[in-house]
Amino acid sequence: MGHPVPMIEIWRGDLVESLHLGHAVVCDHTGDIVEAWGQADKIIFPRSSCKMLQALPLIESGAADAYGLGPEHLALACASHQGAVIHTERVSAWLKDLQMRDEDFRCGSEFPRDKPAANDLVRGAHSVCQMHNNCSGKHSGFLTLGKHIGAGPEYVEVDHPTQIMVREAFEDMTQMTSPGYGIDGCSAPNFATSLHGLARAVAAMAKPDLSTLRGRAAARLVDAMRAHPELVAGEGRACTELMRACGGKAAVKTGAEAVFIAILPEMGLGIAVKIADGGTRAAEAAIAGLLVRHGALEADHPTAKKWMHGPITNRRDLVTGQMKFASGFL
Repeated sequence: MGHPVPMIEIWRGDLVESLHLGHAVVCDHTGDIVEAWGQADKIIFPRSSCKMLQALPLIESGAADAYGLGPEHLALACASHQGAVIHTERVSAWLKDLQMRDEDFRCGSEFPRDKPAANDLVRGAHSVCQMHNNCSGKHSGFLTLGKHIGAGPEYVEVDHPTQIMVREAFEDMTQMTSPGYGIDGCSAPNFATSLHGLARAVAAMAKPDLSTLRGRAAARLVDAMRAHPELVAGEGRACTELMRACGGKAAVKTGAEAVFIAILPEMGLGIAVKIADGGTRAAEAAIAGLLVRHGALEADHPTAKKWMHGPITNRRDLVTGQMKFASGFL
C-alpha cells in the first residue's frame, strides 16, 4: 500500500515551515490511470467534490425537465456556495416553484460566507436560514427528485429512494461498490470510494457517452458548472476563480477535508486530490498545479499563481512566505 507523499511546502523566509502530504490520481475517460502520487486506492469520503455525481438522478429521472430546471439550477445542484444573494435568491425561487419552503430542507441553517450577506444578517435585515447553507442547491435537487418520484420528506435518510438512486449512480460512475458511508455536514449520506474511483468517475464526466441517458446527464451538469462558475462557489473562492481562469477548459469542485476534483472535457481527463491532513490550501494549490500540468490553465495566469504559490501575507500585507510544490510532485 502506498503512503501519502509530500506535495505542498509552506515557506517562511529560508525555512520550510509546514509540509502537506497527500494523494492524487489522474484518469483518462476509459478509467485508466494516467499518473498518480501516493496511494491511488486510498479510500476516502469525497465530501462535496462529488455533488455532480449526486445530481445525476435529478436529470436521469426526468425531474429536471419536468420542473423546468435550466443550467443555473444544475450549477447550484453541484454547488458549495457562499450564501450570497445570487445564490439564495435562486434557491428561494426554486423552492417556490416546488411549492415548498425553507422548512422542507434537511441541511440545517448556516451563517453565509459571503460578507455582504453576512453583514445584512448582522444588521437584522434578514434571518439566517437553511437557504444560506452552502449545500442548499444540492438539497433543492434532492427535493425536486423526491417530489417527482413521490417519495417521502426525509430525503437524507440512507434508505430513502432519493439516496438509493444517488448511491446507484455513484457506484456506477466510480465502478466500485462503496464500502460504506458517513453523514456529511449537510446531513446527507456521503458514500466512500477510492481516490481512483473518484478520478474515474469525473473522467467519465469529462468525455461522456452521449448515446446514454447517464452520459447526456453528465454533460449537462459539466456544461452548467462551466457556464456558471459564480454559482458553484462564489467570489474569491478557488472553484469559481479557477474555472473562470480556465476559460471553459475545466469544471472543478472542492470538498471538505481537502478533497478536490477537476473535469477536463477537452483532454478527456479526470483528476482527484486528497490532502492527508485536511489542509484546504494544499488541495487548492495541488489542483491548480495539475490544471496547469494538463493544459487547462496557463502557468503565468494571475489566478494560477495565486492558488499555486500565494504569496502568503500578514495583516500589513507584507509578503511573509509562499507555497511551493514539493520535489517529486509536479
